[in-house]
Amino acid sequence: MNSKYDPVPDGIQKKQSSVLFQEQKPPEKFQDFVHSYWELKTVHDLEEDFKLHVIPDACVNALLNLRNPLICAFTYRQTTYVELNLGRSFHYAGIQFFPGVWQGEKNEIQFGFVNSEYKGKFPLIKTAKQMIGVDFLEFANPLNQLVTILIQDGILRQNVVTERILNDIEEIESVEEMAAAVNLSTRQLQRKLKESTGFSPHDFLKILRLQQAFRKDYLDFYVDQSHFINHFKKITGFTPKEYFKTFHV
Repeated sequence: MNSKYDPVPDGIQKKQSSVLFQEQKPPEKFQDFVHSYWELKTVHDLEEDFKLHVIPDACVNALLNLRNPLICAFTYRQTTYVELNLGRSFHYAGIQFFPGVWQGEKNEIQFGFVNSEYKGKFPLIKTAKQMIGVDFLEFANPLNQLVTILIQDGILRQNVVTERILNDIEEIESVEEMAAAVNLSTRQLQRKLKESTGFSPHDFLKILRLQQAFRKDYLDFYVDQSHFINHFKKITGFTPKEYFKTFHV
């Protein structure tokens, strides 16, 4: 079970009190595949456009637009932050999958803002329609059905390599140690991670370290403060002090 990896939510400014984010854990039988079910919505119409500060986490998401259920997608992030303009009124929900468990076609996944009708073969639109007008605590039923279909179709599969890395991430300090943890050469690790996550081992480690640093003392993962600050700003666009002052974490 990937319980040691707990990516933080994307950046919502502390001054923004009219945007609600919440998440819940999936049933235990899905916890090798799914980190969380989530919801992001406006409580009421905003006076200006809302920009979500999206940070890397190496996860694939199933994204459902509950204002327009035709607009759905499987999405992923790259190695640095991006700001998504969601407008003044929105209601999204979705599933955050652990890194490496998505084994579907890469062209099924989108990057960035999703604003087009879903044309894929999976029942994202049907799932979104089932969730309209439903309380967040009841989202689990249709989302469980979607996860079941993805597992049965072989789209979600346990990934021994990424699972072991995630469970041992607190002890891994280099790509060489990452390869040793999964009994692979660095070349084999490069191929397997690129195939299953889209990231090189170096970028994968960089993302995981950043996420761990949100939860624990950064000196557990970085050699010194200046190294941490430079790395943090390169990925998030903010220094740690600026980020924690600006966004909910």
